[in-house]
Amino acid sequence: MVSCIPQNEIAVFAGDMNGHIGSSNVGYDGTHGGFGYGSRNTDGSRILEFADGLNLVICNTLFTKQEAKLIIYVAGPVKSTVDYIMVRQGDKAKVRNVNVISSEECVPEHKLLVMEMWFKATKSWRKKFEPRVRVWKLKEEKTCEEYRCIAGDKVEEAKWKGLGVNDHWQQMKGIMMETAQDICGMTKGPPRHKETWWWNEEVLKQLGIRR
Repeated sequence: MVSCIPQNEIAVFAGDMNGHIGSSNVGYDGTHGGFGYGSRNTDGSRILEFADGLNLVICNTLFTKQEAKLIIYVAGPVKSTVDYIMVRQGDKAKVRNVNVISSEECVPEHKLLVMEMWFKATKSWRKKFEPRVRVWKLKEEKTCEEYRCIAGDKVEEAKWKGLGVNDHWQQMKGIMMETAQDICGMTKGPPRHKETWWWNEEVLKQLGIRR
């Protein structure tokens, strides 16, 4: 599961792992931060071996906390830590704090475990401008007439015999677009008012906009 996650993305593993890793990090100093709770049991060793094998660090153990901030599971007199949050070793520096909110229950008998991480803001890239045919110029009578004449000549010169419906349409589309581009030209920059170029004079008047 871990190998399927790209290295440039954050992987967080969290949940009730049903084991006690204890306060000591002997044998697992790269995985266990040394600030845990209680004693390690067999299931805790299994958790540490799992984390060590996948190059993970157990974030609960990275910060010095009072005992109340380490205990996650409380059932009568039984107090322990069985819920853990893990990240890859390479993301360890992004972890700023891990806290147990003792006044809140995530599920019955389990306190809420919260991790704070720091992320560097990434630069937002503007969408690349793509020029478009200035088809609105066809509303001008002179331009429209010129377009009609040139497109008509190209249609007459084109070879249509033997073409299927799709090929017929593609050729006609090509003639129309090519002629429009030659007659009307292409836009040279993003529009000042997005999706408003088609507004006629009546709409502009109602909105109080002048061309």
